[in-house]
Amino acid sequence: QVLLLESGGGSVQPGGSLRLSCEASGSIFSIDAMGWYRQAPGKQREMIATVTTGGWINYAMTAVKDRFTISRDNAKKTVYLQMNRLEPEDTAVYFCYGDIRAPILRPIRQDYWGQGTQVTVSS
Repeated sequence: QVLLLESGGGSVQPGGSLRLSCEASGSIFSIDAMGWYRQAPGKQREMIATVTTGGWINYAMTAVKDRFTISRDNAKKTVYLQMNRLEPEDTAVYFCYGDIRAPILRPIRQDYWGQGTQVTVSS
């Protein structure tokens, strides 16, 4: 079984910062891309950014590209999202994503998702 466990969400005032973390655990053979999505109330889930094992980064959401930074620690199977200069429009549930081959003995490639972490930006 593979789990993606997010942490670091919470409430912050406009202009503040948060750092999200997401650690993958379980019987993992390999991980390709990891990334972050978000879903605001009443809206569809949107991709923020992804990063491959080799460090290639794709920022899909141009509105946050200059404020958010995705990074990854392959040894820790962890992906991060540093969010600066947060705005009320960034309020959403943030989801971690992983393109993972598991289990170790008979790996199958599959998308995995975290449970989501709430980020609220409000004064």
